[in-house]
Parts: sequence; C-alpha cells; structure tokens
Amino acid sequence: CSVVLSPGRVRPRCDSNLPPAPPSPDVPKATEPRGDSDGSRRGSLCDRHCAAINNVQGDLGDMGCHLHRPRVPPAMSPPSCCQQHSDEVCESCVVKTTLTAENAVEANKLSNNYKFGFKKWKSHVTARPWEDRSEIVKELYSDLNVIRGSGGSTVTCGNVLYLLLFGWWLSLLYVLVAAMMFVTVVGAPYGWLCWDLAGYFLWPFGKVIQKVEVPKSRQVLGACDAGVGESSALLGGPVPRRWRPRCWVDARYWQCASTVVWLCLGYPALVLAHGLVCVTAWLLVVLIPVAKLSARTVARVLLLPPEQVVVRRLRMTEVPLEGEVILCCYHAINPYYYKYAVDGINVFAVNLLPLVLVTLVLGYVDSHNRLTSSPVKFTLALLSIMPLSYYIGMAIASISAQSNFAVGAVVNATFGSITELTFYITALIKGSREGNRCYAEIVKSALTGTLVGCVLFVPGLCMVIGGIRHQEQRFNSRSAGVSSALLFLSVGGVFAPTLFSKVYGKLVCGECHNVTQNPLGHYLCHNCHFDLMENNGTLYYSHVQPLVYTVSLLLPAAYLIGLFFTLKTHSHIYDIHISDCHMPGHHHSAVVHWSRWRALVILLLSTLCMSACADLATEHISPILTNSTISQYFIGVTVLAMVPELPEIVNGIQFALQNNLSLSIEIGNCIAVQVCMLQIPILVLFTIFYPTNFTLVFSDLHVYASMFSVVLMNYIFMDGKCDYFQGTVLVMVYFILLAVYFFAPSPSGC
Repeated sequence: CSVVLSPGRVRPRCDSNLPPAPPSPDVPKATEPRGDSDGSRRGSLCDRHCAAINNVQGDLGDMGCHLHRPRVPPAMSPPSCCQQHSDEVCESCVVKTTLTAENAVEANKLSNNYKFGFKKWKSHVTARPWEDRSEIVKELYSDLNVIRGSGGSTVTCGNVLYLLLFGWWLSLLYVLVAAMMFVTVVGAPYGWLCWDLAGYFLWPFGKVIQKVEVPKSRQVLGACDAGVGESSALLGGPVPRRWRPRCWVDARYWQCASTVVWLCLGYPALVLAHGLVCVTAWLLVVLIPVAKLSARTVARVLLLPPEQVVVRRLRMTEVPLEGEVILCCYHAINPYYYKYAVDGINVFAVNLLPLVLVTLVLGYVDSHNRLTSSPVKFTLALLSIMPLSYYIGMAIASISAQSNFAVGAVVNATFGSITELTFYITALIKGSREGNRCYAEIVKSALTGTLVGCVLFVPGLCMVIGGIRHQEQRFNSRSAGVSSALLFLSVGGVFAPTLFSKVYGKLVCGECHNVTQNPLGHYLCHNCHFDLMENNGTLYYSHVQPLVYTVSLLLPAAYLIGLFFTLKTHSHIYDIHISDCHMPGHHHSAVVHWSRWRALVILLLSTLCMSACADLATEHISPILTNSTISQYFIGVTVLAMVPELPEIVNGIQFALQNNLSLSIEIGNCIAVQVCMLQIPILVLFTIFYPTNFTLVFSDLHVYASMFSVVLMNYIFMDGKCDYFQGTVLVMVYFILLAVYFFAPSPSGC
C-alpha cells in the first residue's frame, strides 16, 4: 500500500503492482521530440533548470527509508543545448521529490512540513514499527536482560563514573542492610541476598541476576508450615547456603515472618536509595541505563524470594544458567539516549515538565519572595517556557497530521505563535498598569530579536552543524524565494511607520551642552528622540496611527495571499510525493502517540501553563531591568526572544543533519514572517481594545539590524546551495549584532 501526497491531497493506492516512483529532480525526464526545435528546447531547459534546482532532500533519517531516485540510462538522457536557449523558462521542470512514510498519518505530517505556514516538526507523531528501527535505537528501549556473547571490556570511563557516583555507597548500604537482617536472625536469607547484591552494585557490569526455580526436592518446610525438615543427599542433594522456607515458593510467601521483617526493615531503605539513584540518573539522560537498573531492582529483584535470585559473573566460555534473566548490564552511559522518547515525548521535555510545576507553585504560593528571589523566579519561568513550547508544537503537529487541510491551517494559524504572543501581551498589560514604558520597549526588542535570530542565527547554525556532516547542502531556492519575498514585504511594512516618523517627526533632545563655549558652536545632546505628540499629537493621531492600522490590515492579507499562492495555485513549488517504504502487502496501521482529543487537551493545558509562566516572568522581570547593568535591549533580543524558539532550533538542526536544509531554512523564515505578518498586527489590534504604551515605532538600532539581516540572508540564499562557511558568516554577523545591543544604552525612560 502506498500513499502519494501533494499539498492538500492524499491519494492512497493499494495495488499489488505499484507504479514506479516519480523521477527525481536530479535526473531530467526523457522527452519524446515533437520536432527538432521543440525537443531540443525542452531538453535544454529541463537540463539547465533541473540541474540548478537539485534541492529538497528527504526527511528520512529516523525512518530508515530511502529517497527514490531512479537512474535513467544514458540512452534516454535528453541532449543538452543550453547555449541555444539560455533565456527561456522551462515551466514543465518542477521540483518533485519522493519521500517515504510508514502510514498515512506520518505522510500527512511530512507533507505539512513542506507547506508554508505550517509548523515544521521532526519527531514522529505515530509509533514506529519495531523492525524499522536501527540497532542503536532498539538498544535504548530494550530491557537490561539480554546476555551478549562478547561485550568487550567493561572498564570504561562511564562505568568508572558510575562507581564514583553511585556504586560505592549503594554497595555500602547493602552491606549495612545485610548486617541488620543477620541481626534479626529470621531475616538471615535476605541478609545473604543483600550481601550478594552489595558486590553486584559495586560493579554490576558483566554480571547477571537470574531468577531460578528451586526443585521441590531441595525445599524444606519452614516457619509457615507445621513442621521443620531439612534437605540431605538422600532427599535431593547438599543443603544450600541459604535457609529456604517452603512458603517462599508458594502463595504463602507474603505471610512468612522473614518476609515481613524484610518489608518493614530492609526493603524501605533500599527503595529510597534506588529511587534517588533512579531520579538522578534519569535527569542526567545519558545515565538512563542506571535508572533502569535501579527501577528493575526495586520492582523485581528485591521482591523475589531469596532462594530464586542468583547473582553470577558472566564468562565468555560459560553456558548461561537456566532461568529468567532479570538484569544484565554492560555499560552505565549511552550517549544516544538524547533520542529516547516516552509516549512520543522527548526525554528532555519529560525531564523539564516538573520544572513547570515547581515554577507555578513557587510563583503563586511564595508571592512575597520569602523562599526565593525575583531573579530566580524569572529564570524558572523562562526555562519553563521551553518544554511548554515543545508540547504545544507536538500537539499542533499531531492534530494537523490527523485532520484535513482546513483544520490544520486553522490550528497552525491560531496556536502557531501562541508562545510569543502570550508573553508579549502579559508584558504590555503589566506595563500599562504600572505606567512603565520599559515593558513596551522590551516587547519591541523581543520582536526584533526573534526576527534577527530566525533570519541569521537559526539558518546559520543549521548550516554549520549540517555542513560538518555534508560538504555542500542544497535547498529549494524557489520555495525559499517565496519566503524571502514575504519577508521583504513584511519588514518594509512593519518599519514603514518608523520611517514615516523619522521623516516628519520633530527631533527633541533632553539635555544639550555647548562644548565650544560659542553660541554658534557645536552642542552635545542626550536623550534625543522624534516627538510625535507635538500640537496635541496631531502628527501621531492624524498620520502615524492611521498608517499603523493600514499596515496591520495589509500584512495579514499578504500572509493569506502567500498561503493561497504556495498551497493552491503554485503548489508544485512544494511538490512532495510520499509513499510507503515497505514492500507491497506489508502495511502498518497508524498507532498515533496522541489522538486528536488528547492532543487538543494537552494543547489547551500547555497554553494555560504558558500564560501563567509568562505572567510570572513579566511579574519578576522588574528587578532585573532596574538593577542590571546590562542593556534592556540585550535582554530583549537574546533571552526573551530566543528561549521560546529553542524547540524550533533543535528541529532545524535535526533537519540539517539529515541533509534537509530546505526545512531548516523554512523554519527560520516562517517564524520571521509570522512575527511581522501575524504577531505584530495582533499586538496592534490588542492595543485598540486594551490601550497600552505599545506603538509601532521602533528605534534606529532595531530598523538597521532587521533590514541588514534580511538583505544578508537573501544574498546568502541566492544560489540555492550553501556550506558551513556561509553558515559561519551568518552566525558571526548575529553575534556582532548582539555585541552592538550589549553595549547600547538602555531605551530612554527605562
């Protein structure tokens, strides 16, 4: 079964004979000549344009599928005659890329990644078939109960780190618990078990814990039976080291006196210790094997009868003991656990979720800052935005992948910028209530920082990291050209009121000093700005404000036209065909991580938590603005602008590593376009119903930085290919602009 997608259309085909994959942009189609001139013209044009377009790479790295690029025999290759028709345009030569997906839902997600205005999401929204995963990923999700033939040396840096962090004190704790069990006499069997486990947890690598079944001939009647017996050679062999009551292997195990003593004295202390190890190792991510080791010990090993637990060292020439393998670990650290996911959620997002709860509790319970200070609460609130942005992004991707085009477009337009808008609106409300203009300037700095960062830093960083693995990367210059044109239009529209005020406003300075002691000499002035409120604000209310409203209406209209252009009339720019990568008849049904209703609930809850965290961030940012020696411009363009975009940056890096730079560039461009065409008009609309200090007049520094960034970005992306050097240029320019903001004085009035 195959699924072929073009933007806005899904056509499943379930034939036994699948048609061949569409031709790749790397190989021109063989054309049947309708005449000498027509055939040579079409061949030359397709040869020229297809060689230049060679762009979009498949999003296939995590799926184990391959881009279908059929080879065309030399005899079928059309002749090249570009020299004869160098000025013509080949309209039939379009970008066609065939990607592979496991099911229709995943195919929808991949198709949405190439649609303008849709959130680009790298992670899977459905559960991947186990057989399609690589051996590295399979090892991440496997239980620690597999015995290998030869795992190499167990003396590694990671294992030594385990010994220093956990091994020595866990072993000592087991020795103390063993001594306590021996003192109770009745708990002596558990004392022997703890003694064996003390040696195991000191260095568990290359050792195995197994559950064995004890033959009835080796069992003795214990305290749970009426009489007491013993095992001898006549009854089945030598007496084992541990005293084994018979009730340990039947339903009366939990009624034994030794079990009660163990559960009351020894087991709770070990549960607390292993719980501490489990939480610490899980938070460190790379030590998740140690967390699994501790969790499985508490859940299985410590609740088994001691006679059924065998701890032994593996030898390469030794046949494993018969019985169930409970634990077998070779390495404490696995660096690939950054890929680990719980129900489709990345492990880092899972680990940061408790931070959101801590932030909300501290922020609203400790309102008088008795437990923590305002800078600490501001930092926690800002860090909490990162996992919430991840959950919002995954919820949007899940809903869009399981819905039709209209629902996906509405969800992306409604919640795509909810993270940034929540913070901006809460900051403007607080500034309006306090009568403080600094909050409006911080919002403008954050808007500019998001624009500059997404135009320079995001694509530049993706180019650098992707260029380390791939010498040269190509991308779809036509689709990037659409985003670039919209970006030029949006930047021009956003800064039009600013340029208008510079031309017609009156320059007013607060302090001026004559440096030459001559009335006609030079004056040194401070706190100069263009006054728009002269003559009772005639210039602003009669000219600037109507211009702001006009621009705020035109920019969303231009955004809708861009959507209609790229998704309807000229959808061939993003002509992506997605089909099943499995053999015919081998179909996998979609098992989604989040259903539509679950994704919707998570989306709404994340949005509410985001609003609360944004409120706490704006509530506790005042001491930082007043007491910090760093410019408010710098705080806005760095921390407040880029922290909410970290999940998008990670997505862009993952796409670049898969040689899919087109999506990495589109991530930055789409965010920048949404800032200018959606977020700013929404803020202007908000100020109509709730008056604030926000006006669409930016400082000169914001105007110059934004325009220079857009021009440089378009120059770099002109030829449709790039390498790590060009990415380094973009990143260096971004850091130069940050240095300018760092040394710039704070806005007037702050």
